[in-house]
Amino acid sequence: MKKYLPILTLLFGILYIFFIPSEPVSIKILFKLIPMVLIIFYALSQNPHHSSKYRTLILLGLIFCMIGDGTLIWFVIGLSAFLIGHLFYATGFISGWKFSIYRMLSIIPIAIYAFILCSNLVNSLNDSGQDTLVIPVIAYSVAISMMVFTAIMTGNKWAIFGSLLFIISDSILSWDLFVESVKYGHELIMITYYTAQFLIAKSILNRK
Repeated sequence: MKKYLPILTLLFGILYIFFIPSEPVSIKILFKLIPMVLIIFYALSQNPHHSSKYRTLILLGLIFCMIGDGTLIWFVIGLSAFLIGHLFYATGFISGWKFSIYRMLSIIPIAIYAFILCSNLVNSLNDSGQDTLVIPVIAYSVAISMMVFTAIMTGNKWAIFGSLLFIISDSILSWDLFVESVKYGHELIMITYYTAQFLIAKSILNRK
C-alpha cells in the first residue's frame, strides 16, 4: 500500500486543484483534506517500526496543518492551527539539528525575505482597515521563518525543499489575499503546498 500513497496523493491533489468546484464549500474542504490524510498515512509508513521524537513531531505538524486546511475559512482559527503545526515542525527539525556555519548563515536571507514580505502585508492590512490581523500575520511569519531555518539546519534535503516550498506557498497565499490578486494563485498555492507537505513527510525516512 505504501508505494501507492504518493500516486493517490498526486491524483487527489490534481482532482482538488483543477476539478472540484468552489461550491458547495463543505465538498471543497473535504477534497482539500484528502491529500493531507494520504500524506499523513505516508508519513506513518516511513520507518514504521522505529518510533522517534522527530517522527512524532512531524506527524503532529501534519495533523495541525490539516486542521488548518479545514478551518481556514475562519482565517484566524486556521492560521493559528498552521502556526502550531509550524512550531511542531520546527521542534522536530531542532531535534535533528546538525550545526554548520554555512547553513547558519541562511538566517540572513530568511530574515530579509520575511521582513520585506511582512512590511508589504502590514501596509496592505493597515490600508484596507484589517489592522486586527497585523499581529497574527507577523506571528505566523516569524513561526514559518523559524521553521524554514531549522529545516535548513538539519541538512535533510527533503525537509529543506519542503520548508522552502511551504514558505513559497504561504507567500503567494498572503500576497493574493492582502496585497493583489496573483494569476493562477490557487493552483500555485496548492501545488507548492501539497508538494511541501509530502516532502516534509518524506524527511522522516532520512532519520535513523
